Amino acid sequence: MTHPHQVALRSRIRRSMLFVPGANAAMVSNAFIYPADALMFDLEDSVILREKDAARRLVYHALQHPLYQQVETIVRVNALDSAFGLDDLAAVVRGGADIVRLPKTDSAQDITDIETEISRIEAQCGREPGSTGLLAAIESARGITQAVAIAHASPRLIGIALGAEDYVRDLRTERSRDGVELLFARCAILQAARSAGIQAFDTVYSDASDDAGFLHEAAHIHQLGFDGKSLINPRQIDLLHNLFAPTRKAFTQAQQVVEAAETAALEGRGVVSLNGKMVDSPVIERARRVLSRAALSGLRDE
Repeated sequence: MTHPHQVALRSRIRRSMLFVPGANAAMVSNAFIYPADALMFDLEDSVILREKDAARRLVYHALQHPLYQQVETIVRVNALDSAFGLDDLAAVVRGGADIVRLPKTDSAQDITDIETEISRIEAQCGREPGSTGLLAAIESARGITQAVAIAHASPRLIGIALGAEDYVRDLRTERSRDGVELLFARCAILQAARSAGIQAFDTVYSDASDDAGFLHEAAHIHQLGFDGKSLINPRQIDLLHNLFAPTRKAFTQAQQVVEAAETAALEGRGVVSLNGKMVDSPVIERARRVLSRAALSGLRDE
């Protein structure tokens, strides 16, 4: 059964998830200054082996800081079958992370395994059972072929994300500026996520100095239907949020749809109509999302 907290986690707007290297004490201590929708502390690829334990301690203490209680916190742990995965998991669940990001997810069994461990740790430390969310990163051809099974594997899952660097290596190619090599993986992740009623997140854009390239890729994944994107540079946050902001025209249309729905509800009418046309529930739901995004981001020019 889905925990009420998990329902709330699944519905949150997450346009931007900023990676914070777990071994970078300066960034870990002040990343709350950045206006990302979620801060994603990393204990995996950005941390060299000899700093794994120190990074884990840094992130554990940061999670309990009052200023990090006011922002959504995600922690990318090391894989469970590594020497660090279980220690990472114990620290971040006890520390109070909102969501655990599991890297290199290849199968539904990977989700089942980590969920078992999270449940055990919640019970041990007195954290409310089921309150820790899960985000699965898919980073291989095998994972992409299993995306649907992964997306449906646990009520804790708030979303699935693409990790492109390992994936393109698995395909025996490399990343290009137009991202044609990622199209199948992106579509597979998006379809799988939507079939399970969870969110879909795109991979990082690795050239932090190329704003035009970043915006091109962000516009592409926005059009495909992704909920948001992982970021490695704080200055990409505003660029992304502006791109996800609705236009004035879209905002006005959404307002009209929501007002028509509310009027119909007040009058006890089952059918919503606007300008003589029937409006169905997916359109109303999309209009509410547009208004939520406008409340967060404002409006953008056409």
